[in-house]
Amino acid sequence: MASTTVRISEATRAILRDLAAQSGQSMQALIEQAVEDYRRRRFFEQVDAAYAALRANPDEWQAELQERALLEGTLADGLDEG
Repeated sequence: MASTTVRISEATRAILRDLAAQSGQSMQALIEQAVEDYRRRRFFEQVDAAYAALRANPDEWQAELQERALLEGTLADGLDEG
């Protein structure tokens, strides 16, 4: 795998070194996981914001609910069968 150098403060490096020692993971693995966690969190924040905007528009939200109701009938999971 290709790699590159990223500058971080000494304080951040010390924290990273401590976390690596505590977890038994490499500093690289911890950074990769932290970036992935951040990416996922940002994704879901954007999804939440988009749904909030959709709910703020009553006509669009009603259209969304109607579409969901149509799609619900396409599932063959049997969950609606008490």
